Amino acid sequence: MTTITKSRIESIDLLKGLVMVIMALDHARDFFHYSAFIFDPADPSQSTLPIFFTRFITHFCAPAFSFLAGTSAYMAGKRKTKKELSIFLVKRGLWLIFIEMTIVNFAWYFDIYFRSPEFLVIWCLGISMVVLAGLIHLPLKTILIFSCLLIFGHNLLDSIGFEGNFLWAVLHEQSVFKISDAYTFYLDYPMIPWVGVMALGYYFGSFYNKTFDPDKRKKSFNIIGISAIVLFVVLRWTNIYGDPNPFKHFGTAAKDLMSFLQLTKYPPSLLFLLATLGGVFLFLANTEKLRGSIVNFFSVFGRVPFFYYILHLYLIHLFALVLAQLTGFGWESMILTDWMTEVPALQGYGFNLFIVYLIWIGVVLLLYPLCKKFDVYKQAHKEKWWLSYL
Repeated sequence: MTTITKSRIESIDLLKGLVMVIMALDHARDFFHYSAFIFDPADPSQSTLPIFFTRFITHFCAPAFSFLAGTSAYMAGKRKTKKELSIFLVKRGLWLIFIEMTIVNFAWYFDIYFRSPEFLVIWCLGISMVVLAGLIHLPLKTILIFSCLLIFGHNLLDSIGFEGNFLWAVLHEQSVFKISDAYTFYLDYPMIPWVGVMALGYYFGSFYNKTFDPDKRKKSFNIIGISAIVLFVVLRWTNIYGDPNPFKHFGTAAKDLMSFLQLTKYPPSLLFLLATLGGVFLFLANTEKLRGSIVNFFSVFGRVPFFYYILHLYLIHLFALVLAQLTGFGWESMILTDWMTEVPALQGYGFNLFIVYLIWIGVVLLLYPLCKKFDVYKQAHKEKWWLSYL
């Protein structure tokens, strides 16, 4: 069994690993579920509860990982000066943006011409790290105030829009830019409020200082988590504020529940973040003492998340090529020139949800041995600086 240094917080590795594994389910659904090419799985008027919750559970991934990236930055800062940490965050942030536009974009499309470049979650993590490199020089309470202002206040900007304005899209608006007849640029992860989520994680990294009482941390995180979820329920039920997509009654319990949980992700609304980060706080509060083989299994992915992320995208897309060929669509149909749901040739492609889950489990199990070996290598070679970028 891999020996993990006591400097690591196992509950954080566990949560990272869980969200990475769950994230692969969403990507398997994108590539293999027939409904992905027909309707939005979060649309209460067309979706079913199994399809809806297959999508909904994955909403926890991006907020959890952005928050934990901030927490990890704080912990890394205990071994570096503020200047050294700033330099590291800028370098790693720019590296992630470069990886997004090259290796990750290619993984999604397998298109050597890069006709549909995207700013997705890796870009968002990268630019948030660049901003955090400056924020860390502020007092912790100021960082907390800054993050809360972005998270709680950014929906006031929903009514502001500048069509075709790239800078505004980078800041706060999901946008699609038609560069030419052949090239389309997708911007799905604006900076606001994601920068605030990572900054919030940095602030709460201080709760993991050795001088901080674990029982107090557990109590604080439980209070914050429960409060966030209660506030989410109140705001969602009353439709007062917090999401541009209001809760609607459809006349059936199932559709009403889906409508209640149909939260805006691009950019993530206040209600989206209250629900997901509330869950993050509750998970961290109550898993510090968990041990065992299941914890060890998921923690492996949590210790090598970037390595796993890249591999899982390529493996899923390679499977999609094979299955497209076997089902008569031809492997060439999976050399994508646009986002897959926008490709007319893929209408009718796909499998039921049971098959999607089998593929997802298979991907995770196939990648586990590779991730475990890489985890062992990282733990044994901490002197290699380049490993901190993987």
